[in-house]
Amino acid sequence: MFENILPLYGLNSDDTTVNLFGDGLINHTWKVTAAEQSYILQKVNTDVFKEPSNIDKNLSLLKDFLNKKDPEYLFVSPVKALSGESLLNTPSGYFRMTPFIEGSVSLNALTKREEAYEAAKQFGKFSALLADFDAATLNITIPDFHNLSLRYEQFKTACANANPERLEQAKEYIDFINEHKSIVNTYLDIVANDEVPLRVIHHDTKISNVLFDANNKGICVIDLDTVMPGYFISDVGDMMRTYLCAASEEETDLTKISIRKDFFKAIYEGYMEEMAAVLSDTEKQYFTYAGKFIIYMQAIRFLADHLQNDIYYGAKYEGHNFNRAINQIALLKEYLKMEEEFTAPLSSSKEPRNQPHAL
Repeated sequence: MFENILPLYGLNSDDTTVNLFGDGLINHTWKVTAAEQSYILQKVNTDVFKEPSNIDKNLSLLKDFLNKKDPEYLFVSPVKALSGESLLNTPSGYFRMTPFIEGSVSLNALTKREEAYEAAKQFGKFSALLADFDAATLNITIPDFHNLSLRYEQFKTACANANPERLEQAKEYIDFINEHKSIVNTYLDIVANDEVPLRVIHHDTKISNVLFDANNKGICVIDLDTVMPGYFISDVGDMMRTYLCAASEEETDLTKISIRKDFFKAIYEGYMEEMAAVLSDTEKQYFTYAGKFIIYMQAIRFLADHLQNDIYYGAKYEGHNFNRAINQIALLKEYLKMEEEFTAPLSSSKEPRNQPHAL
């Protein structure tokens, strides 16, 4: 395959080395090392991204805007092939290539609050730089990706058509989801509120999507396939879901599910340092809600998939998605215990630039 793809970029497959890269679950990714430069080559997963050209068009629009707005900002976008195209449709699938940023490091897990701060700052900076970009001009790369209302309706449908044995097994957790439907109602309020506008949002703010330098300072955000119109609660919430607990969503020992308070403050400080002057006062009031929003939605998605015999995420073992759902519900319970403290003004935290609205 590579002997057919690499020449399209002017690279001789005999003079390059190609190795699998990273641990991403969606696209196939390789590092291509050539004589003068290294690259990241990806095959786009068309089962997830039905229209890869939509991603390519989005990145082109954003690149043009940022080149004028802040040409010094490192926007990692695809390089052009010899044909002039930045996305190649080949018999082997859709491919694109980006420069490998030398000296950069990506993390798979957070161990320090400073890492959470730097990551939040980079995601905040990304949206802040694009605050004047018309988000409505972007293509939707995954329809209804963070549409909580739709996810809840899908959950109800899953319950109505569930495997009877699994339905009985999950009763306690189904009841919990239904008891906290107010989270869905708040989402509907947000969508209907003109003071919470659609913005250019990354939508996948896990720590591995931030590049760090040798001094552990954030450089930029990467993996931009899910960049599309959305609400700021998506990025903030996904950081809370994936940064606040040291244990991942795969952990089955619930005693390890806990909230790192200082990491919440780090997310707030880093993100608001860039976004305080951008967000409306109404948006700032939903900062803490963002964590509930994403954790609850992911719990719903895992549980619905379990009830439907693992047709979406698949399962590496019996009850895999059930355990993931239990994990996320445990995380949400811990988050809810901390909610009042999180919502109080963060008087002990470092004041971000521009004096943002207190939580």
